[in-house]
Amino acid sequence: MQPLISTKMSRIKNLFKKLKNERKKAFIPYIVAGDGGLDFSLTVMTELVQNGADIIELGVPFSDPMADGSIISYAHKRALSNNTKLINVLNLIKKFRTINQHTPIILMGYLNPLESMGYQKFANLSGDAGVDGVLMVDMPPEESSQLQKYLQEKQIDIIFLITLTSTKKRIQKICNKASGFIYFVSIKGITGEKISDEIAIEEKIKQIKKTTALPIAIGFGIKNANDAKNMAQYADAVVVGSSLVKFFDTTDQQKILQQIRKLSMQIREAT
Repeated sequence: MQPLISTKMSRIKNLFKKLKNERKKAFIPYIVAGDGGLDFSLTVMTELVQNGADIIELGVPFSDPMADGSIISYAHKRALSNNTKLINVLNLIKKFRTINQHTPIILMGYLNPLESMGYQKFANLSGDAGVDGVLMVDMPPEESSQLQKYLQEKQIDIIFLITLTSTKKRIQKICNKASGFIYFVSIKGITGEKISDEIAIEEKIKQIKKTTALPIAIGFGIKNANDAKNMAQYADAVVVGSSLVKFFDTTDQQKILQQIRKLSMQIREAT
């Protein structure tokens, strides 16, 4: 079974093709939508693109983000305290699309908000808003067919996680379902922890590359430019989350933007 890829050239596929031709790797920053307010999220998204982001991964606030460490968990709490719901996140993306039509947007989160909205309605609204990919941490490929059907109709990629402990059989099953890219989790733990076994990471990514031609993004442990540079040699993209999200733990939005600019430029240079 071949990966389910959109019939038209998606923003994600276009981007990775362009970067491959330029011999560059993608920088994918992660932020939680509504952390600091939705208007501020829009400002941050624009700043990220201006400072080197190739794809933006936008977290959908959820009350029990089980795969996330304390930094991102607190970001979810702050966003929820601002009453940020899934529909607000989709409206945020729609606003972003009025000023940016080329940067791919990935929604990352948990299934509960999608199930509350309904898969078909979610896919329809996501397509209208300009979402390019969906990664639900607690969506196993075995249970993804219905959601995938609706997303495919809107030419939205479905992205899955592969971990250091994923078996060869599991990798094959995930790659058969995935489109857009594969998200490789570089640590045996939650977000924000430190990368500790670079040899195991290299070997696992080699195994994935034998199974799929999809690009591979690596995340969950990249804290700085040095980490990004090391991981970029194995994968097609690096995802930086906690190291950016930690800047939001203040009400000084100008300070947040300054810190984001600095780290983003360092990551961009490293990749």
